[in-house]
Amino acid sequence: MKSIYDICAPAKLNLFLHIVGRRPDGYHLLESVFMLIDWSDTLHFELRTHGQISREDLTTPLPPHDLILRAAQALQQATGTRHGAHIAIDKQVPAQAGMGGGSSDAASTLLVLNRLWGLKLSLSSLMTIGLKLGADVPFFLGGHNAWVTGIGETMQPVDIPPARFLVLKPAAGLETQRIFSHPDLKRDTEPAILTGFAADAFGYGRNDLQGVAQQLCPEISQALFWLKDSGLKGRMTGSGSAVFAQILHDVEACVPDQFQGKSCKNLPVHPLQGWAV
Repeated sequence: MKSIYDICAPAKLNLFLHIVGRRPDGYHLLESVFMLIDWSDTLHFELRTHGQISREDLTTPLPPHDLILRAAQALQQATGTRHGAHIAIDKQVPAQAGMGGGSSDAASTLLVLNRLWGLKLSLSSLMTIGLKLGADVPFFLGGHNAWVTGIGETMQPVDIPPARFLVLKPAAGLETQRIFSHPDLKRDTEPAILTGFAADAFGYGRNDLQGVAQQLCPEISQALFWLKDSGLKGRMTGSGSAVFAQILHDVEACVPDQFQGKSCKNLPVHPLQGWAV
């Protein structure tokens, strides 16, 4: 059994995001396509046999009890394993961007520790643990670009043609709860049709959260205006504040200093796809 792993945890973009209703418990019902991209965090795992779990921040400092530690501890508690791990992270995916960076880190942590600790849990079992950590975690565990419905727990794999994207992240972030609790949020979009998306994968639909997000975070509008002035059709991903546009060649060198910009490729599958069955 290996005792060390170095892996990538990729971010995602929402090609569209519609809010189609709301459950009695307050959770919003959504329809979206989640697409993996090659903007990634890098995580280093080392086995510890005494049960202790520790985390080392190699770049951006993370909160003391972030999703990486919570995922590792949840897996420990679910299985009763006496193994532990030291986890070092090179954090590159920006926080509060709508790119799922924390959820991706948590999913990769579950997949790697399942193997590192010799637990042999099924993907279904890891999904159950992951959903308790966050609605986006099961997507990253699933390993495929996906048509996502419900509160984020129902996924159908979809094929997306290869493409490049410019992703812009304003300095300001945005908390998801502020958007979903806003009275101006549109919550009654008509259900989407998969064939409609398939006919125009990168132009289909809209992001129903974008209007409220622009009210709360003017920097999102500035990023979208810059894309438009550059001849690009942009939209926000997830609950923001990152925005993106399809491009034909790398253009990140032209990005103004007030934005963190990166040219990205989409991924056909997650780097850890198939690590659990």
